[in-house]
Amino acid sequence: MLIGCPILYQFLNRGSQKDYRHLNETSPKYEYPMPMADMMVDGAAHNQMLSFMDGNAGYNQIMVAKEDIHKIAFMCPGHIGAFEYTVMPIGLRNAEATYKKAMNFVFHDMIGHSLEVYIDDVVMKSPEKRDHVSNLKKKFVRIRQHKLTMNPKKYVFGVQAGDFLGFLVHQRGIEIDKNKGKSIMEALPPRNKKELQSLLGKINFLIRFISNYARKIQSFSSLLRLKQE
Repeated sequence: MLIGCPILYQFLNRGSQKDYRHLNETSPKYEYPMPMADMMVDGAAHNQMLSFMDGNAGYNQIMVAKEDIHKIAFMCPGHIGAFEYTVMPIGLRNAEATYKKAMNFVFHDMIGHSLEVYIDDVVMKSPEKRDHVSNLKKKFVRIRQHKLTMNPKKYVFGVQAGDFLGFLVHQRGIEIDKNKGKSIMEALPPRNKKELQSLLGKINFLIRFISNYARKIQSFSSLLRLKQE
């Protein structure tokens, strides 16, 4: 029996998106520990040499079990017909956890040592420059063994600093991305609870750089508890 989901059109670089809401409602949640971004950023800092890369359509590199392919079929408008994915598409409830588990399996002995990976964002790190080429070679041998590919347009090799998960990491430590700091400095004063929540969300991203953070936002926190908008 073919189980089809409707297709939703969105004008994005990734193309159209399938509506898997009904499938996700009936799918049990796969509880897999997700990486802590702060730990990944800390791990990428204080290294002499870095290389940054990104998975090439990462989710689509995970094959779907044959007995489950029919569950992620999608319908196209008109007489185009119905199609079935053979690889894991974006939009499935457990796609992120499944991909992270796969990355942990592939790089299990490298994570935390010569590599940090957050979903499909990968940074190779070397405390000593002389070790970087050998670390990269080991990584590429590994992805070749597992038939994975990386996005060639997002490679940055052999640099001393770079952006990782929104922060600038380098041998000296971690810095705030100038664009993120600028967006906060130029933000208009919040006029209602929703705008205040948005502003605090931006500030929370930089919590590691703010001493006594909880005390400084205490007055804002009390405003969020008010019922008035």
